[in-house]
Amino acid sequence: MRRHHRSAALTTAVLVGALLAAGCSSGAGGKKSESGGTDAAAGKATTPRMTVAMVTHAAPGDTFWDLIRKGAQAAAAKDNIKLVYSSDPVAGNQANLVQNAIDQKVDGIALTAAKPDAMKAVVAKAKAAGIPVVGFNSGLDNWRELGMLEYFGQDENIAGQAFGERLNQQGAKHAVCVIQEQGQVALEARCAGLKKGFKGTTENLYVNGTDMPSVKSTLTAKLQKDASIDQVVTLGAPIAMTAVQSVKDAGSKAEVATFDLNKDLVAAIQGGDIQFAVDQQPYLQGYLAVDGLWLYKTNGNFSGGSTAPVLTGPAFVTKDNVDSVAEFAKKGTR
Repeated sequence: MRRHHRSAALTTAVLVGALLAAGCSSGAGGKKSESGGTDAAAGKATTPRMTVAMVTHAAPGDTFWDLIRKGAQAAAAKDNIKLVYSSDPVAGNQANLVQNAIDQKVDGIALTAAKPDAMKAVVAKAKAAGIPVVGFNSGLDNWRELGMLEYFGQDENIAGQAFGERLNQQGAKHAVCVIQEQGQVALEARCAGLKKGFKGTTENLYVNGTDMPSVKSTLTAKLQKDASIDQVVTLGAPIAMTAVQSVKDAGSKAEVATFDLNKDLVAAIQGGDIQFAVDQQPYLQGYLAVDGLWLYKTNGNFSGGSTAPVLTGPAFVTKDNVDSVAEFAKKGTR
């Protein structure tokens, strides 16, 4: 597989992420904020109590965000932080949740910038109020221009290219990339990277990720209409599990591979229904986002020097290595 070279600072950030790793709501107004922090880590900080707001674009029923929250809760428990989590997949509502956090005068905000333009004004308001903001998961190409302190996540375009190169090795010729939320920058970047790295034909299929029966019927119809599709690429574990059913219902010979993990997805890799998954380590993203704010507030530290992100992926999980993460997946942390 080709290596993709970035700046020395970026390489350092990758190494930092790898060392630390050892070891995608509601209606208007967003999901009700919830305090967390029951998963205590070893030891606990004696620094003054802090309040950190975590605001994401999570859609209902997407288990990916459970992993984000567990990582955030573990860091909060260790760092003597009150964590207030809220989410809404609608960009305007998410921005309102960030404004709510500002109004509550929290000590720090960790947010996802899936729709960067919607976050620009409210991040500026947080900075004006003296509240540090870190980004994670979505918005890698925009976090600096938005004025965030640091960023934790995966370079989705590079991950997509690596995904495409793996498909080349496996002999795929025609891939459909299933995007569950049109316009979401991280998802669009994955499919753009796939198209760049894959030598075969790539086309995007937009579905409504909040309506799984609709996802199933739309993908099934696509596979029935075009028998040349030999590869389904999904961008989330729940979508991948639905895609397996669509392939069967359509009588297709297509293989399924995906971005992101959950417990069921790990079992599907073990059973051969899913070829592989790209793991961006969401637990680590949640953990580092909260811990990063604690480090900044208590010691003035900021990862990447505010110029380079800390990368948490991509890491490929295949049938050859899936057993090494299965025990963590059962605990709900991978």
